[in-house]
Amino acid sequence: MRSYKYSARDTLGELKEGLKQAVSPNDVVSWLREQGLTAVLIDEISMGVKRAGPTAHRGRIKSADLAGFCWQLTAMIEGGIPITTALETIAGDMENTRFQQILRDVLEKVERGKPFSDAISDFPNVFNRLFRAMVLAGESGGILPESLRRLAEYFDNRDKLVKKVKGAMAYPTFVFMFIILIVIFIMTFIIPRFRVVFDQIGGELPAFTQLFMGFYDAVRFNLAYIIAFFLLLIISGVLICSKTRAGHYLFSRITLSLPLLGKVFSQAFVAIFCRTMSTLLAAGVPVLEVLEILSSMTENDIIRSAIIRTREHIVDGSNISLSMAAAGFFPNMVVTMVQVGEESGSLTKVLDKTSDYYERKVDSTITTVMALLEPIMIVTVAGIVLVVVLALYLPIFSMSKIQ
Repeated sequence: MRSYKYSARDTLGELKEGLKQAVSPNDVVSWLREQGLTAVLIDEISMGVKRAGPTAHRGRIKSADLAGFCWQLTAMIEGGIPITTALETIAGDMENTRFQQILRDVLEKVERGKPFSDAISDFPNVFNRLFRAMVLAGESGGILPESLRRLAEYFDNRDKLVKKVKGAMAYPTFVFMFIILIVIFIMTFIIPRFRVVFDQIGGELPAFTQLFMGFYDAVRFNLAYIIAFFLLLIISGVLICSKTRAGHYLFSRITLSLPLLGKVFSQAFVAIFCRTMSTLLAAGVPVLEVLEILSSMTENDIIRSAIIRTREHIVDGSNISLSMAAAGFFPNMVVTMVQVGEESGSLTKVLDKTSDYYERKVDSTITTVMALLEPIMIVTVAGIVLVVVLALYLPIFSMSKIQ
């Protein structure tokens, strides 16, 4: 919607002025006629260009941005607003300046006569294959608002799930960094002071203290080499995982085999898999194209190969549930639910229910992970402190016994 300032005269010739929001100047003229007024002047009010301020941001376009865009576009199209006007309005209100510019570019292409699905295909880094397939299916079937609504719900659900998984990762990362800071503090400020005390006291230190101080000296005098070694190890691991297929496959397997967190990753993907498959099938996208899109949505080689094998079995003539069972990755419950959906003709509804179940399962697993991690981290910190205290105070205890 745009804002217009109008001047009009009534039947007595008296001048009336005011403001009106409308799609175009013609709509303002029509509205004035309904009020018994004759338009004299209609000017569009320029809202100005938004400057990047505290609320504006520029950077990666997140699922929340795409969900908000889909909700707004759905509401406007269902309200009878042309897609060009809708895109212009949404772009004007967009806080993410990068997304704003992309929407303006899409609008320009649509105004030249390009279909909306073709216009967004020029920006694959923002509108992925899932998004483009849904929009194309909506345009072809004349149900674009319905497709956009499904996309909005999909991005909302995916955003919530990703935040849950990130939350599960944040706590152990924070505690791990906290442990590192404790160790650095002890080695920098505590141990050197006790070394001075030990030198002043003289005599032979207990074996445990000697072992501890030997370890401390080895770390202190070789700290640069230790840091260089770990950096080299990390860089080599990243290069091997990113540049070689064997390394990437090994990394994928390790990710899914991680204690506690591996289960969260696999369950989260199953939830996203079921939700995405349901969304695409409901929009009329063919199942083979659905699986092709799904295989491009994960960087994990094990998961991707399972989806590719599923697709190959379907091409050979198997149904979806048997193909998923033969792939060897999907849980038995998922396979059974898909089979029920195929036999009852309600596959999309069953997939949505399955996704809901696994999202709740992710919640439950994360709660369990947190309940287990808290005591593990506490015991770890306590163990480090105990070792340091024993090593540093054993000589003092030994002296008190001698005296």
